[in-house]
Amino acid sequence: MKIRFYTLVAAMMLFSIGSSAQKDKETDTSVTLNQYGQKVETVELEPEARNGILSFESKDKKFKFWFDNRVYFDGGVFFDKDNYNPIGNGVTIRRARFAVKANLHKNWYGEVDLDFAGAVTELKDVYIKYTNDAKYFNIKAGQFKEGFSMETTTTSRYVTFMERSLASKFSPSRHLGFQANYMKERFLLIGGIHFNAQGEMEEVELGQDANKDNGMDEGYSLTGRAVYRPIIDAEKFIHLGVGASYRTPKTHLEVPNSYRFSTRSISSVNRKKYLDTDDILNVESNTIWNIEFAGAYKNIMFQTEYLNTDVKRMEGFSDVNLNGLYVQAGYLLRGGKYNYNRNEGEFTQISNKSDKGELEIAFRYDFIDLNDEKAGIYGGSADAYTLGLNYYFNTNVKMMLNYSYINHDRYANGKSKLFVGHDSNGELTKDWAEVVEPSGEAGDDYGQLQMRIEIDF
Repeated sequence: MKIRFYTLVAAMMLFSIGSSAQKDKETDTSVTLNQYGQKVETVELEPEARNGILSFESKDKKFKFWFDNRVYFDGGVFFDKDNYNPIGNGVTIRRARFAVKANLHKNWYGEVDLDFAGAVTELKDVYIKYTNDAKYFNIKAGQFKEGFSMETTTTSRYVTFMERSLASKFSPSRHLGFQANYMKERFLLIGGIHFNAQGEMEEVELGQDANKDNGMDEGYSLTGRAVYRPIIDAEKFIHLGVGASYRTPKTHLEVPNSYRFSTRSISSVNRKKYLDTDDILNVESNTIWNIEFAGAYKNIMFQTEYLNTDVKRMEGFSDVNLNGLYVQAGYLLRGGKYNYNRNEGEFTQISNKSDKGELEIAFRYDFIDLNDEKAGIYGGSADAYTLGLNYYFNTNVKMMLNYSYINHDRYANGKSKLFVGHDSNGELTKDWAEVVEPSGEAGDDYGQLQMRIEIDF
């Protein structure tokens, strides 16, 4: 018994000594173990607030972590006394974004970006990127915005108006894929292959079910953009761009082999979608192209795009052609300056030179046409005129005020859910074929005044 007792005590002492040694090893400042017990390299990070953005960076610039968060609080009042369909005034959280971004080992970049607006979680940008040492080439993989359209690729932080143009509905947004960028002083070339979208739960489930139940390929898109800058320096630039995208139907869509184009009329408060083609069926492919023209000189800017989409359908069905455009201009009243992101080919954060903040006035004309009489598609068309007034308190806080007047045609009935005029009996009708109002008078036309308070941190 004594031998067993001494043996047990000795074993406990050895275990204690071993544990103490391991503890000493773990607390040794020269050795750091991760949660899996592996020795790891440590790098000191220096915390800073850079224009109000919390950042952590190593002295050698090889490692950097930072947050990128945004909150947009919107409100809208609608002047619709003579409308066929009443519109409710209201307020909403337009965006509630939380993102973590990192540069690793000098050349690698990663990002996770989530949106919680609408009390749901939506996946935005989630990708990995590699940039060469000379910083003129990068390649990325994951979910991100396809390289198409100056307006669409510009972050919502720096767009001039509260909502992007009506025509931006034609532009592809975030999809899974691979993309390469080649960047020089006067040139920017972008090319990528893209697949399903996975921003929302419904998109993920539809794509997974199509694979599981039917063994369907999820479809693909080939998207490219080319930008030339004949003039570019610290005070001015001219931007000329073209883009194109060849797209096959994706399995994240609710109806297989279809495309649908629909949009709200530049408001997140008014939830009605007057403009809606419904599902265009029996689609073989869709080709989108655009032309971009933009520029700035100190405190003056302009920007315009024309977009066209051609939907090719299977034999026996007519192809569908739709188009849209926007033209806008802005002016900074207190000596600020418009800035340009050469690597992305888009406007970026303005330079605010006044202690009292910067005031911007801007105007935009929108047009979209979702009608193709030959193909029997009547999704509606609309013109919109928007006057914007933006006040930049500082680099992080902005207030926006937009007044818009929107003119919808008789076909803008939201998939036959909205009234567009009167029939021969004087009753409201949702069928454009029964409308007796003369050309130009049918469809909802109204004004809207919207305001946003935005903080980026």
